[in-house]
Amino acid sequence: MRALLRDRSLPPGSAAGSASQAQQDPREYQFIEQLKQTKLSLLLDENHSFIKDLFSECSDVVVREFQLEGGIPALLLFVDGLTNTQLLNETMKALMLLGMGETAIAQIEDKMLPVSQTQISDNYGDLLTSVLGGDAALLVEANDKAILLGIRGAEKRSVGEPETETVVRGPREGFVESIRTNTSMIRRKIKTPKLKMKSMSVGKESNTNLVVCYMDDLAMPSLVEEVVKRLEQIKVDGIFESGMIEEFIQDDAFSPFPQMQYTERPDVVASALLQGRVAILTDGTPFVLIVPFVFIQIMQTNEDYYERFQIGTLLRLLRYVFMFLSLTTPAFYVAITTYHQELLPTSLMLSVAAAREAIPFPAVVEALIMEITFEALREAGIRLPKAVGSAVSILGALVVGQAAVQAGIVSAPMVIVVSITGIASFTIPRFNGAIAIRMLRFPILIAASIFGFYGIFFSLMILIGHMANLRSFGVPYLSPIGPLSAADTKDVLVRAPLWEMVKRPEFMTVQDNTRMGNELPRQIKKEGGLDGSNIDHVHKSSEEEPPNGSS
Repeated sequence: MRALLRDRSLPPGSAAGSASQAQQDPREYQFIEQLKQTKLSLLLDENHSFIKDLFSECSDVVVREFQLEGGIPALLLFVDGLTNTQLLNETMKALMLLGMGETAIAQIEDKMLPVSQTQISDNYGDLLTSVLGGDAALLVEANDKAILLGIRGAEKRSVGEPETETVVRGPREGFVESIRTNTSMIRRKIKTPKLKMKSMSVGKESNTNLVVCYMDDLAMPSLVEEVVKRLEQIKVDGIFESGMIEEFIQDDAFSPFPQMQYTERPDVVASALLQGRVAILTDGTPFVLIVPFVFIQIMQTNEDYYERFQIGTLLRLLRYVFMFLSLTTPAFYVAITTYHQELLPTSLMLSVAAAREAIPFPAVVEALIMEITFEALREAGIRLPKAVGSAVSILGALVVGQAAVQAGIVSAPMVIVVSITGIASFTIPRFNGAIAIRMLRFPILIAASIFGFYGIFFSLMILIGHMANLRSFGVPYLSPIGPLSAADTKDVLVRAPLWEMVKRPEFMTVQDNTRMGNELPRQIKKEGGLDGSNIDHVHKSSEEEPPNGSS
């Protein structure tokens, strides 16, 4: 039987030892690709033997032999735990009691199966991929084709609010690990046939299902083709999280800045699709990738557009200020205390000097000790159980900081600086963006300890130059600031009113640039909406009633 499997698993006319052909076309020699070249047999026993040998020592794979009405041999192939058992039993009942002696696969599919989603397959590759994905396969004697039954029923997590993107105002639903649940949530947000979802699979062994999601009338075909091309070129044994895909297909793998957005929120994905972007959904993870991605999106949240624009603008400006503080505060402190003491008022300088008088380390070593300790406490708080993680990180920072000051290892001003830096980093909405800022803080700190302010400014110039040279699927990373797009500045440092953002972002090339009309606010104001002069607030019935006590 192993010889049969070995012979039948190769494409017709191929040689097992042709290494040169394997190097030219490695996909042809992948196991699933080989099985796609192997056709099903007319003899059920032969198919049964091949399947049994293929899934030897697989205790979760079930091969259920039975007979259709009239004594026609058949078998069902499925994976225990991935299929809906109730639908499976109803299917077998229908076939065993209502078969009417039918043997043709096409007739069985059309007349007897109580399953809405079916597909015909004539090879072992498609059959294997479908069954391992949760479907069931029906094979009948004297048929060289199988019916794939869409009766998936694996356990999955219920839809809940995502913990990484909490909001005060906004939808409370988040993606889960089931890719079909995720596509349905996007479909509920955008109810149009122009929303396209292209299915793919990646991973030689894992065969992870992907869905490339885009708006057919908005996203540029060249962008969609580039996304699909990069995904198809991934050659790896398994894909288990969208982060693995991100690392494979991003433009610059050595840049600390994220070039792809990930999110757990369907409303964020829907908004991105309506801007002409492309989303990549991965089965087994709630995180969806969105491309292209630019730097300003690190500082934006979906809640900015759910609150009034004054609140959104205030919060966004606050984030930019604290992002700069998170990046440069320790560096500025080290530069001032080491080289530029004259920039501080005399009283403040004397206070800082008195606090550092007994400290045995230079300011840069002091800063590195505290920064590394703070990062370690933050990582410990994430990895520990939720019940104790936050308490450990907060109490640890207080205890360690106080003990370090009393022991004379670090000064009190340095504890304040590091605390402000840590708090500022928490205001960055995108976690991958906050990680980049935290990493870049250390080289800027070292440059400040060597060259003072010159080191800080030189480091920032290098950083801005790198960002200006960065691309995300062809879109400049600093868009719309570099290159400048005046119309798009309404949604960078400030959040303009929604009725002012009539056009989609100009730095994104789309098929239709207009997304709304903006006449409603002007019409309301024109019709007296400001003072309510056109609204009758007094009921006529109340005017006709006589005053209380009068006859």
